[in-house]
Amino acid sequence: MKAAIFREVGSPLSIETIPDPTPGPNELILKVARCGICGSDLHATEDGLMTLPAGSVMGHEFAGEVAAIGPDVSGWKEGQLVTALPFISCGGCAACHRGDSLRCTSIISTGLGQNHGAYAEFVRIGTNDTIALPASVNVTEGALIEPLAVGFHAVEMARLSAGANVLILGAGPVGLAVALFARFAGARNIIVSEPSASRAALAAKMGATDAITDRKDIGAQYRKLANGAQPDVIFECVGVPGMIGEAINLAPRGGRIVIVGVCAKPDQFLPLPAIMKELQLQFVLAYRKGDFELIAHLLASDRIDPTPMLTRTVGFDDFPSAFEGLRQPQDQCKIMLDPWQ
Repeated sequence: MKAAIFREVGSPLSIETIPDPTPGPNELILKVARCGICGSDLHATEDGLMTLPAGSVMGHEFAGEVAAIGPDVSGWKEGQLVTALPFISCGGCAACHRGDSLRCTSIISTGLGQNHGAYAEFVRIGTNDTIALPASVNVTEGALIEPLAVGFHAVEMARLSAGANVLILGAGPVGLAVALFARFAGARNIIVSEPSASRAALAAKMGATDAITDRKDIGAQYRKLANGAQPDVIFECVGVPGMIGEAINLAPRGGRIVIVGVCAKPDQFLPLPAIMKELQLQFVLAYRKGDFELIAHLLASDRIDPTPMLTRTVGFDDFPSAFEGLRQPQDQCKIMLDPWQ
């Protein structure tokens, strides 16, 4: 099969032919229809804690059709449209039984150096982690379920109440997903801080009530837009050094900060302001299977529309340059690979 291979830091992804995957017991092979580029993939191809081994195939935001079925598998059929959580879990441990398979005792990650990911024509997935797409949900929407689930989980962990005032730092795909579900939760002011005018415009389509594009005195600008109110909850959705410290400085006394952005480099912040303000810092990671299932239902019932965040779909020919272009994004937000284009 054709796949995009990570060879070394500083080099573009290499489009090569590698062996097709084969399904083991309780596994499926998915013919990839769409796979999104995630910011964590960009981090994983840079020097740092997350750097992948050479030869890795990334890609963990995907959807497609079942192409092959492994031994001991029932309830699935070839041609069925599905998405899957980006790991293969055992389905039998305590974590899997409570729907928290990310903490499976024998988990195999997909697209992070263990199981090849979906920057490829085919990907191996586990039946315990696979979600059938409702008939009205297309493969593009199916591939957006993963980043949407990140935003949903962050809002859920924030314990956001109706009428809350929200500040979102960063309007990449995850920041946009947070805006969407903050609106869904009934937040009053949902204001995004994003220097890119095009991404700020996308935020308005995804649920933000206002956007701040000038980074000078974000706090004062927020209060002006929110009629004097301060943010009850700040979502840090950038994931670069300095952002936690910035969120602490922006937070009012008793505020809550939810760290969603994945920062793989050392960071420093001064604890004293957070102590003096009695702030709550909540780090969040990923999602549960139930989040995927709920979002698939919301998509099928037309209660959410995430499609504005998708700005480009490319084939393998343009994929390496599109991937590199997201390191300094201008007008792009979510870019997807169509392996068959």
